[in-house]
Amino acid sequence: MLRFQYIQLLWGLALIPLLVLVFVWISRWKKKALRSLGDEKTVSRIIPQVSFSRPVIKFVLFSLAFASLIIGIANPQLGTKVEEGKRSGSDLMILLDVSNSMLAGDLAPSRLENAKRAISQLIDHLHNDRIGIIIFAGEAYVQLPITTDYAAAKLFLNNINTDIVPTQGTAIGAAINMGMKSFDQTSGTSKAMIVMTDGENHEDDAVAAAKAAVSKDVIIHVIGLGSPEGAPVPIFKNGNPVGFHKDEHGQTVISKLNENMCKEISAVGHGVYVRASNANSGLGIVMNQVASMEKKTYDTKVFKNYEDRFQVFIALALLFLVLEFFISNRKNLKWSAWNLFEVKS
Repeated sequence: MLRFQYIQLLWGLALIPLLVLVFVWISRWKKKALRSLGDEKTVSRIIPQVSFSRPVIKFVLFSLAFASLIIGIANPQLGTKVEEGKRSGSDLMILLDVSNSMLAGDLAPSRLENAKRAISQLIDHLHNDRIGIIIFAGEAYVQLPITTDYAAAKLFLNNINTDIVPTQGTAIGAAINMGMKSFDQTSGTSKAMIVMTDGENHEDDAVAAAKAAVSKDVIIHVIGLGSPEGAPVPIFKNGNPVGFHKDEHGQTVISKLNENMCKEISAVGHGVYVRASNANSGLGIVMNQVASMEKKTYDTKVFKNYEDRFQVFIALALLFLVLEFFISNRKNLKWSAWNLFEVKS
């Protein structure tokens, strides 16, 4: 397994496109300056040692050295040993609504961002419990399979937005069914789902899906996101709000929390229902219920004895720099004399 000890340093690689732009600009400026001296063939005879290809080669070598150096100081590490062990915990599946109505601002900064922030805080408090994430709108998708890799969970969580699911709607039943398929049924651990939704545009039979889950000893909790009064749903273009969704009559659409549906699912699912607010996400109450569940032992595999691999990339950086240093910007006139294709008059 590969990881970087200082992964934030990889942002330094973003400087390479900037270096390319600067190099291209300087190259064009030099060519323009040479053209101002006269005809290209005449100028090449006046300054025969000038090479236009060698600076490009030197720049490529310098860029490779820079990239290798950045990767090296980020310290790539390889997990060389996998240890099997046993842990005691529960399996927790987060079902997160990513429909457009989750962009409404009755929970600051939006329902979706409020939910993501709460999930991030939940992950920080997990220890031996396994977590998975399913996103849904009109369809449901597994965003993160069940795992104890909390760093990966946060990484996947950060990438969630309303554009990630193409079909709009609120298919809670499909998400519950997907969650049942995603659980490790052979582990024997206690299992629970946390549905985070505004419940609007509810489409399929979520109650029937909740009943089927309970029959297999899976508890379903629901956190309602939004308010009964509702809020308009903004439209974003290039990350900036440009207006609000309107209906066929030109009226601004107001998205409201469907609290009755949320309560019905949690009641059938033998779980609790909590309405989130700006002050309280409701996950604390739900996690108290999860903590009271029976913890069962399961097998796990963990990478140990990570070995540093920065030496390889530092060596490559030095090699590229040495090659760049020994390549001259000028032509070798001895080789230039062997112009077999020159036509002499």
